[in-house]
Amino acid sequence: MCPHCRAFIKSSDRVCPYCDNPVGSRAVDRRSPADAVGGLIPSARFTTTLILLINFGLYAATVLMSMRSGNEGALMDIDGRTLFDFGAKYRPAMLLGQWWRLITAGFLHGGLIHLLMNSWVLFDLGAQVEQIYGASRFLVIYFMATLLGFFASTWWFAGLSVGASAGIFGLIGAMIALGVRHPLGAGIRALYVRWAIYGLILGLLPGLRVDNAAHIGGLLGGVVFGYLTGLPETFPNWRERLWRVAACLCVFLTGVAFLNMYLWFTTGRG
Repeated sequence: MCPHCRAFIKSSDRVCPYCDNPVGSRAVDRRSPADAVGGLIPSARFTTTLILLINFGLYAATVLMSMRSGNEGALMDIDGRTLFDFGAKYRPAMLLGQWWRLITAGFLHGGLIHLLMNSWVLFDLGAQVEQIYGASRFLVIYFMATLLGFFASTWWFAGLSVGASAGIFGLIGAMIALGVRHPLGAGIRALYVRWAIYGLILGLLPGLRVDNAAHIGGLLGGVVFGYLTGLPETFPNWRERLWRVAACLCVFLTGVAFLNMYLWFTTGRG
């Protein structure tokens, strides 16, 4: 996409054929032209893959803890106490000041099917958003969508809630925002609005334990922050540095949240 006129162009174009302005490389190519970790992690979805690895690592940890608690079916379904101990969203705990659950809940999953479904969507959708918005904006959008999603969930629903879907709906919202900002984005907007509608309808089906409040909160957060962040600019400037600082702050707060979870688990667990 041309950063000047927003027309869709070829990735090989160095001058926009529509506005004749020079075009830089894509955000993903500026970050790293080669694959990371010897090719094991494609650069086009480097940040997305790291989030997936964290999710799978935490799921493995919750499976082991759940098994130690006597849950023989832990591989497929994690017990509520283990999820709570690892930082699931839970309103009574939130009211006691455990704010960090708004963040840690977004990296936990209640079962293997839950994890695999979210990972499948995140692997594809995350790569698209990361290529278009760049890693810094991607991290800010994902973080804020997760935070706002579980804030909405806390307000609407008192029980346990976990999952990457709040952040995923935030990525859908970011693509909707792209369609709103882009003069030729009607097709993009329509596609991802349908995605959002299908996802929310799926959450209404009987028998599924789906937290639609988190989905709606994440979706709105993604639309707002996707619109505010805009797209990466061709050349480095203070705005690009600002978004890198914001992304670092999001990573830092995520680390602080998990540190709080660990300290609570080891010293204040009741």
